[in-house]
Amino acid sequence: MARVRVAVVMGGRSSEHEISMASARSVIDALDPERYETVTVEIGRDGRWALGSGSQAELERDGRSAAETLPVPTSRVPETLAGVDVVFPVLHGPFGEDGTVQGLLELADVPYVGAGVTASALCMDKDLFKSVLRDNRIPVTRSVTLRSPEQFENPFGYPVFVKPARLGSSVGISKARGEDELRAGIALAFQHDEKVLVEEFVDGVEVEVGVLGNEKPIASIPGEIVANADWYDYSAKYDEGGMELVIPPRIADEAIERVQELSVQAFRVTDCEGMARADCFVRADGEVLVNELNTIPGFTATSVYAKLFEASGIPYEELLERLVQLAIERHDRRARLRF
Repeated sequence: MARVRVAVVMGGRSSEHEISMASARSVIDALDPERYETVTVEIGRDGRWALGSGSQAELERDGRSAAETLPVPTSRVPETLAGVDVVFPVLHGPFGEDGTVQGLLELADVPYVGAGVTASALCMDKDLFKSVLRDNRIPVTRSVTLRSPEQFENPFGYPVFVKPARLGSSVGISKARGEDELRAGIALAFQHDEKVLVEEFVDGVEVEVGVLGNEKPIASIPGEIVANADWYDYSAKYDEGGMELVIPPRIADEAIERVQELSVQAFRVTDCEGMARADCFVRADGEVLVNELNTIPGFTATSVYAKLFEASGIPYEELLERLVQLAIERHDRRARLRF
């Protein structure tokens, strides 16, 4: 049987470039070479594309696999990507997780892993994401949206979180305990985005759950996030020893079921497919609030998403295989539509 040719797209223009590179290397190492032929597409911080064969040696050589470098946009990129069986975008943040690369792959008419254009763009925008969930009666954390650095609004008291509406990995986010910190946080967030959220502080357990599937998504066992810091910031997420993942979370069984239920509902109403990681809060009274959906979560073998499914009986290598098959299944399904 011919091997499946997989293009792993990694890097990207966002501040999460290095996180993407680490995730992509794990994916490449875990894809069985007897079943998959892997090629790499590395997007630099400058937006240029490097195409290579995907061997670990090439990835590690000067941090690039520079068989060819292309500026973007270019008509040759869709042509190149269309030569593979499936694309695995391992990109985080703007210019990768937000529907832009997904749109390029749609134009190339190639199957790709993860959410489509609409779901990717929607889930990246925390303001629009919450609006859709509220319309579908899914409880979310409360927030107000600012569209100018001169705006100042906080109906929640202190502390509050201030965050760019369309960024990830806690980049540009701050916790404000008073007016001065709030003003500083707003100024910081507007350095990263033109839309900023002031979000209520939720006194509860932070819980994350993986979702996997297309038309019939399933939820993993949830995990409790215990940050070794004041809050779950960039350092807590990525520095060694910055956080502890407790599986299952130390909450009531009913709350665990509710987290899984709401996470799958959020996945469905936002038109997600393939994968996502839902970030939730559970209050002391058992109330569950959905905070975010990450359509391309961190993807090393030790990342939260992989650990949650490992605990649910789906090891990392099998998880990757399922995601590849889900991508192909969706492409075949949509190919039957009349446009």
